Amino acid sequence: MINQSAHKKRLYILDTNVMMHDPTALFRFSEHDVFLPMAVLEELDHAKKGVSEVARNVRQVSRFLDDLISQADLHTIANGVRLQKNPLADSCESSGMLRFQTTVVESSLPSSLPGKVPDNEIINVALSLQKKLTDTSITLVSKDINLRLKAAILGLHTEDYYNDKVLDDVDLLFKGIEELEPEFWNTLGNDVKSWKEKDKTYYEITGDLVKTWYPNQFLVIKGTKPFTARVESISGNKATIIVTTDYTHSSQNVWSITSRNMEQNFSLNLLMNPDIDFVSLVGVAGTGKTLLTLAAALAQTIEEKRYLEIIMTRVTVPVGEDIGFLPGTEEEKMTPWMGALMDNLEVLSPNTDKDNWTRAATNDLLQHRIKIRSLNFMRGRTFLNRFIILDEAQNLTSKQMKTLVTRAGPGTKIVCLGNVAQIDTPYLTETNSGLTYVVDRFKEWEYSGHVTLRRGERSRLADYASDNL
Repeated sequence: MINQSAHKKRLYILDTNVMMHDPTALFRFSEHDVFLPMAVLEELDHAKKGVSEVARNVRQVSRFLDDLISQADLHTIANGVRLQKNPLADSCESSGMLRFQTTVVESSLPSSLPGKVPDNEIINVALSLQKKLTDTSITLVSKDINLRLKAAILGLHTEDYYNDKVLDDVDLLFKGIEELEPEFWNTLGNDVKSWKEKDKTYYEITGDLVKTWYPNQFLVIKGTKPFTARVESISGNKATIIVTTDYTHSSQNVWSITSRNMEQNFSLNLLMNPDIDFVSLVGVAGTGKTLLTLAAALAQTIEEKRYLEIIMTRVTVPVGEDIGFLPGTEEEKMTPWMGALMDNLEVLSPNTDKDNWTRAATNDLLQHRIKIRSLNFMRGRTFLNRFIILDEAQNLTSKQMKTLVTRAGPGTKIVCLGNVAQIDTPYLTETNSGLTYVVDRFKEWEYSGHVTLRRGERSRLADYASDNL
């Protein structure tokens, strides 16, 4: 990376994919100027058609640009237009100038990089500006790693678009579990109160440590006398915690499912709690995220009748080559993507010692109460008293996640499942995934909970493959 002098003015050249990813990117460079090459405007024009999220973002960028130019003097547009605050980007503070390419730039590229390719044209413009504006620090911003590599080789300073990143490192993501020292109780002295309500044990704890906790976070003390509890509420330096329900015993099974480890037990405590509206479960393959969630959903929908039905959806991003057009209704088109649902329903179905008619009737009942829906048709809907399962949530952007979570009406619970290490969507990483986004943004809300599951329970083969492949 090239060193930049602190006293130099800064000019950020934006690649097309930055605005495709975040249409408000124009307004996110504070007091610095933003530059758009003509090749970027051409690529935006080509990508504006369609109903995809990218096409919608491009059309929003076009509206932003039209609004900015309409308020500027066309005679001075070569000098740039002021990046005024936009109502749709009200969280962005910008006071710089937006500049456009208004002249043809002579090629400064080596013969190995022809100038007709849009990416190379953008690099050429950046090199030309770097030669011309010697008193300005030029930075090419792109989410395309290959473009950044080529630009860096040619001596340009390049950066990824960082504004959409929730965390600098995914290891800093909220885990939902806090391990306490074995001497924890001794350090509190007399600052502990305890009582029981309806077979539940509560503790009120006072101290500075409480300020580092979050609502519905789980507390663990390991040792000869293990202790697990959930933070019920926090007020200043006081917290009320409740001892967790033990779902490892068959007497506390959920739709015949019991937890096999501590994280699974914590997950069921969140999933079965009617006072928690939003739950996020993150973990590698085989940790039981989908099975536990379906079991809790069936128990509360069919047995307790707390919810009217279960709605399950996921992002339709293929791992390999796309298999093409799928015939049928919306639910039939989504069925191939719902293999995880069918696999887990086999586990949750009646025992094999029952007759075929009983098993078939129960399977029909289960599938009647579980609706499979496509994300493409979620906009504008409102779900009342539904248990919504959003699988493979790591492939969603933050804006898609907001669109889906805001569909929840009164009495609805949303559960997001995913593994941030298995992202298949272009331009998404562990640090800017929609799943990472909601885990970080919901951790302080008193009606949400999160657990990171670490131990696989699928099979010894799956566990070994997960660790060693």
